[in-house]
Amino acid sequence: MLNLRSAVRGRVLLPGDDDFANATRPWNLAVEQPVAAVVDAEDADDVAALVRYARDNGLAVTAQPSGHGASGDVDGVILLRTRHLDELRVDADARTARVGAGVSWGEVLAVSGPLGLTGVPGSSPVVSVAGYSLGGGLSWFGRKYGWAADSVTAFDIVDADGRRARVTAESDPELFWALRGGGGDFAIVTALEFDLHPAPQLYGGRVLWSADRAPEALAAFREITAGAPDELTVWADLLHFPGSAPLVAVDATYLGDPAEGRALLRGLDGIGTPISDSRAAMPIAELGTIAAEPTNPSPGLSRGELLTELTDVTVKTLLSEPIRPLLSVQIRHLGGAFAQPSDSPHGPLTEPYAIYLFGIPTTPATAATVRTRQHDLIASLAPHVGDRKPFTYLAPGENAADTFSPGTLTRLQTIKRNRDPHGVFRSNFPVLAGTRD
Repeated sequence: MLNLRSAVRGRVLLPGDDDFANATRPWNLAVEQPVAAVVDAEDADDVAALVRYARDNGLAVTAQPSGHGASGDVDGVILLRTRHLDELRVDADARTARVGAGVSWGEVLAVSGPLGLTGVPGSSPVVSVAGYSLGGGLSWFGRKYGWAADSVTAFDIVDADGRRARVTAESDPELFWALRGGGGDFAIVTALEFDLHPAPQLYGGRVLWSADRAPEALAAFREITAGAPDELTVWADLLHFPGSAPLVAVDATYLGDPAEGRALLRGLDGIGTPISDSRAAMPIAELGTIAAEPTNPSPGLSRGELLTELTDVTVKTLLSEPIRPLLSVQIRHLGGAFAQPSDSPHGPLTEPYAIYLFGIPTTPATAATVRTRQHDLIASLAPHVGDRKPFTYLAPGENAADTFSPGTLTRLQTIKRNRDPHGVFRSNFPVLAGTRD
């Protein structure tokens, strides 16, 4: 492995080197990454050189700008960091963007927002556009524009032989299809291009109450989402931060006139006196402030599922016990364009809601109680839980079969075998490991 240093121009860290342990860490500090080396590629040519080295030496490569979706399935793998692939170009007239694999959504929105344009970003500004799009991408604006991957028009990649290529629906339809939501198992993406969408105005924010208002807040959430236009997205959150009383919140974004957005959310106005209410007209670049997710690495245990319905029984089950030791239980309204046809591995997302459970494993004992609480809560909702989940909702211990239909998984596995027969690339959740219990 020592000759890896001469194979690439970027920084190479090996076990025993200063900062190796820190460099191996993903965003989720609860996930261990027992990699064989870490490479900070200088550019796309450096990525190609690394892939050729791995191919020639019978090794595998996994790419991570920051590792938000890390699974820990990287024993003996070379960890490729893509932070230096930082190209960012926005064409306001064409409504398109081109970004390198190390660029985050916050960086894109800071450029596109003042131009009255947006991509299809998630809730965190520090997640990379590339990793998010390879997983499909569940966005605040997905009800209007579908999966983030649906807006991608081209990928720059390095293939399993270390060759650079540009992939579009016309040049390589099978690989293009797989990359738009099938994960990072088929090539290393060094850059991608995607359509931007009009966003001259954005209204949004969070309303926060004490937990005793949860029945009213969830009732309003259900009523608002039952008739919401596609421009409106609303999420409900049960929260219990360490050392504080439990809370309930409703988060929202509206792509349109602030007065219209306020009117659509008027059902929230009669729920007592909130602790805080940040709803206002806001710049697209401040989108990440709504959910206020951490912007520094931290440990966490998550579980995500899709809900086939949100009924009185479902809500009663959610509120029957405190969520402790969980930090949050979030319900996202889907529908709209998510449910429309999509030529992507996941296809239409017909379930109307998603649920996401998150806890912090401060000790091994706490980790066990968090997992137990997640399992028990989902089991109690079993009649209303879908039979698959978005790729970006997968957590360590799950696999690609928990996301894709059998036919889709077979197609992805065929592409993997054809394009990477020697296993040079390692996704967070490899498609060839996909089995359903």
